[in-house]
Amino acid sequence: MVQPSETIDCQDFALRRWRAESDFDALFRMIEESLDHLRPWMPWVARHGRQHTREFLADCDPKWQSGDAYNYAITANDALVGSISLYRADEPQGRFMGYWLHPAAVGRGIATRAAAAVVSEAFASLPDVAYVDIVHDLANAASGAVPRRLGFTEVRREQVSPPVAPGDSGTDVIWRLNRPGSPLTGTARP
Repeated sequence: MVQPSETIDCQDFALRRWRAESDFDALFRMIEESLDHLRPWMPWVARHGRQHTREFLADCDPKWQSGDAYNYAITANDALVGSISLYRADEPQGRFMGYWLHPAAVGRGIATRAAAAVVSEAFASLPDVAYVDIVHDLANAASGAVPRRLGFTEVRREQVSPPVAPGDSGTDVIWRLNRPGSPLTGTARP
């Protein structure tokens, strides 16, 4: 099975596969330090705890092997600063991308450059990927800036009831970037 690179160099930071055994303490601490920043937008924060963090890390390897999700740690100077994932959509030719950063890493272009690197890697190494979608709540302007900067096209808005996270407006914005030359557009159902 074809898979993306396990590490991606982004010059002043890097993306690498999560390591179940050695990343637990640093990931748990990073989430703890980011709770107030993440709570409005990330519904999984309500389940945050040691067990949830262990389960996430334990699932990373099997999901990578199956191609269901490619989860990367974002590191700068050997310290964790965020997470980015590329995961299978309902349609076989599509993938969704999600990302989050520690609050100290926000505003430096890391999310945008990490997303660009993952999209480039997906299109270069996964021949079945025709498009990548990013979905965010309309009220989450910071997340929406990433696909806009990268040339994604807003394909639609969907009402979500009830909203899934405390800061949500109840409207999801779906952005898409097609593989250059791909005739496939898909329906992008989150």
